[in-house]
Amino acid sequence: MMNVHIERLYPGDDLRASLEAFARRHDVGAACVLSAVGSLGPAVLRLAGRDAPTVIGGDIELLTLSGTVSAQGTHLHASVADADGRVTGGHLMAGCIVRTTMELVIGIAVGWEIRRTLDPATGHREMQAEHRDALLGARGPD
Repeated sequence: MMNVHIERLYPGDDLRASLEAFARRHDVGAACVLSAVGSLGPAVLRLAGRDAPTVIGGDIELLTLSGTVSAQGTHLHASVADADGRVTGGHLMAGCIVRTTMELVIGIAVGWEIRRTLDPATGHREMQAEHRDALLGARGPD
């Protein structure tokens, strides 16, 4: 089962920080971004294989945003286009500031919990998802 939440962000809002605050404010166990449309300036992405974030200045259109959101943390990837139509994609970082608007549709997975724990193999906090029934030790129908 999924509940849907629709949210608009305003000029000056930080996209990632706003999603994290939403998850904490509503004690979201597990959610995903279903749709995101809007503009940024700047966009801050960590590109594949790089440690430092890349700042993309100017007027930026958000083309895609996907990933998971929970009160325990987020993992989001985005693709953005600059004013010349050049597209860049990567891991969404703090500092992606809404330029004119950001329209978000968030799907909340009822009964699910996403936790992030350090994975020694990757060195990152990776997702561990569990359904509430599993957390409570409940047994589903046979």
